[in-house]
Amino acid sequence: MTQKNNKIVIALLVVGVMFFAIGFALGINSYLIPLLKNSLHVSSGESYLILAATFSAFLIFGYPASLVIGKIGYKNTMMLSFLMFAVGFVLYLPSASMESLPLFLLASFISGMGNAFLQASVNPYITILGPIDSAAKRMSFMGIANKLAWPVAPLFLSLVIGKSVENVQLSDIYLPFYIIISIFLILGVLAYFAPLPEVKAVGEDEDDADECAYAASKTSVWQFPHLLLGVLALFLYVGVETISLSTLVDYAQSINLPNAELYAWIAPVGMVIGYICGIIFIPKYINQATALLICSILAIFGAFMVVFTPEDISIWFIAFMAVGCSLMWPALWPLAMTDLGKYTKAGSSLMVIAIVGGALIPTIYGFAKDSFGAQNAYWVCIPCFLYILYYALKGHKIRS
Repeated sequence: MTQKNNKIVIALLVVGVMFFAIGFALGINSYLIPLLKNSLHVSSGESYLILAATFSAFLIFGYPASLVIGKIGYKNTMMLSFLMFAVGFVLYLPSASMESLPLFLLASFISGMGNAFLQASVNPYITILGPIDSAAKRMSFMGIANKLAWPVAPLFLSLVIGKSVENVQLSDIYLPFYIIISIFLILGVLAYFAPLPEVKAVGEDEDDADECAYAASKTSVWQFPHLLLGVLALFLYVGVETISLSTLVDYAQSINLPNAELYAWIAPVGMVIGYICGIIFIPKYINQATALLICSILAIFGAFMVVFTPEDISIWFIAFMAVGCSLMWPALWPLAMTDLGKYTKAGSSLMVIAIVGGALIPTIYGFAKDSFGAQNAYWVCIPCFLYILYYALKGHKIRS
């Protein structure tokens, strides 16, 4: 038993590094958005296409990633994803040299492809690595690693470049991206040699399909209503979480706050607070559905306060949105993936495809900002949080 626990701890540490890499790669976008807006003289809506390019890869590669996992396993797919990341980051260099927005979008898309394959690997892996009722607790540990990485990316870029973002030229990003490319290649090697055991969900093998009677009676992944409603909830969640994490620097600039890049910490700190609560309270004191319910209410409160309070105060209420978002991902995955049995990998692919919400909803936010102002653009978040509240109350219980 001790040896098994040690293997799980090692697996958690290794996968935690991978979750940090996911957050770091996505955090790069929060730096690129204001940089491209200033350097290429594009609108807010056009600059937010960087996020659209990154997250659109999940729509295209979410299902193929599950097929790859089925062929080569979780660990090898993790290794492959880091190679994809490195290729995407390499393309940022000619993008900067040519000052080309389309090439930046292509680079972000390829980076997003790596992210899609990595997310398709690590999220179901952590979900089924232990008991399903404590999956949100494990995901909370991973969430801390992931969300702390978001502000590390713009801070790393600022430190290496040595300038505030409003003074940065595109040619300044060469050195930090050479470093990032090297790190992600090293992580690919780490993934290859890491002692990660292959895992499977209950009922996933044909031999033990009877252990999950609910899934055994199904003939298609589309016959799981709690999964499909969860996919929509995840789609909306990723969109509003991305807004919470990626708009802080841009919003701070829009309302003329000094040292805008320092505000990138507001949302990640809020999320880490939420994750710590998840580690403490789930499943000992509250279950995953209750955690999702509480977080939905907090997020709705935060979104309303961002819209209605004075600008210089409103930015701090994004922290409430972030605390609300914190346990949504850890709770939504196990709630939606419960009882899928042999359809676990197919269900996981649908959940990964749902991450494309990070492409659509922030882009809507960007164009809403152009039309209605930065503060009013946060209205986009409120109906999304209301649907997640519905899923927490009822949607996850629907089985027919």
